[in-house]
Order: sequence, then C-alpha cells, then structure tokens
Amino acid sequence: YVMLLTLSPYTPRFRDRVSPPGVMIRPYLNGFTIAFNVSQPNTWQPYVDSMHHFLAAYDDKIQEEKNIECVPGQYFLQGGSDSEEKKACQFKRSLLQNCSGIEDPTFGYSKGQPCILLKMNRIIGYRPGAGVPVSVDCKVQKGNESHLRSVDFYPGNGTFDLMYYPYYGKFTHVNYTSPLVAMHFTDVQKNYLVPIQCSLNGKGIINDLNSDRFLGRIIFTLSIGK
Repeated sequence: YVMLLTLSPYTPRFRDRVSPPGVMIRPYLNGFTIAFNVSQPNTWQPYVDSMHHFLAAYDDKIQEEKNIECVPGQYFLQGGSDSEEKKACQFKRSLLQNCSGIEDPTFGYSKGQPCILLKMNRIIGYRPGAGVPVSVDCKVQKGNESHLRSVDFYPGNGTFDLMYYPYYGKFTHVNYTSPLVAMHFTDVQKNYLVPIQCSLNGKGIINDLNSDRFLGRIIFTLSIGK
C-alpha cells in the first residue's frame, strides 16, 4: 500500500520500453485482410459502417465544441501540475478530405478505391519526430510492386502534425483525439491478394524490426474484387 502511494495516477514511472510508437489501422474487423467485391455492397458495407463509427468523435462540430484550434508545426506544450486538465487540439474529420466520409459516405469502397486510416499508439509525453513531423508511406510488402500504383494521403502530404503532441494521459487529456493519416488506395490491382506495408518515417522511428510487425509500421492485405 505504501508503494502504491508513491505512484502517480497521471504519469507512469517507467516509460523506457514504450517508445517509439506502434501503429494501428481502421477499419479493423476480422484481422488484417480487407476483402470485398465492388459489385456486392454487403461485402464492403461493414467496413464503411466501422469507419463512420470510428470517425464519429472527429465530427467537425464535436471537435469545435470540445477542443481548441492550435498552431500547426510546433509541439503543444502545457504547463501546470500533473493533475491539471489539459486542452486538446482539434482534429476535424474534414481534414481527411476524400477519406472523411462526408462527400463520399462509402469512403471509396463502392468504387474499389478504399480508404484506410492509420493512427499512432498514444504514449504519454512522447514527442515524435524530434521537431519534424512524422510522415507515412506505403508499398507492396512482398510481391509485384506494380499491384499498388497509386495512394493519396490526407491531410496534406500524410504527416502527423506536431501540435497534437505530447499526449498527457487519459485522466487529464480527457478530450484528446488521436491525429490520423488517411491512405486512399486509388489504384490497386483487382482480383489479387496485395500485401501492403505502411510505415512511419521520422527521426527516432523504428520501422524495420522483424520481430514486431506493429512497431512503426503495419502490414495488411487488400483483396478487391470486381
């Protein structure tokens, strides 16, 4: 009991084994294979529903009500005690443009051009990129590189802006919504299993550790039928 009294509920004592960050994708339904046929809406509708559910917290109106506009390109450092509630920066789903689900409520799945969202795992106090925004790129993980001919990234050029860091923890950063990078696969070979690897790139990022497929990168498979 005495030992527990020395622990802070706001910041873990030991954080030397949790950085750099891992990543995760949405939608995530049945493992890391996203498979559907364009001509059969019942095969892609679950992915669309999952995307809308996940992005509900990113609705522009909700973000404007709960969070503040921040200055891009610099870390949002906040002082005060560990228990003091921290402000969170707005991340509006409209920033995701063609992958926001606003103009195209099917996120491209109805056209065989699916959107997939990438997010970094939250790490208290972590400042990714050492002052330079971390970027994302994607490639065919194994096989014919021509099977992935075009990917668009949102927002901007597919970076995680510095203003969303550092994260201060769930007890004080209560309205924090993780920044996202949307990957719009606009030209993928149809009727093939295409293994994709999307990686984080930046100073201090590790993305080539064979024993951990989620550290700084993620591998998934696209199977898009006509």
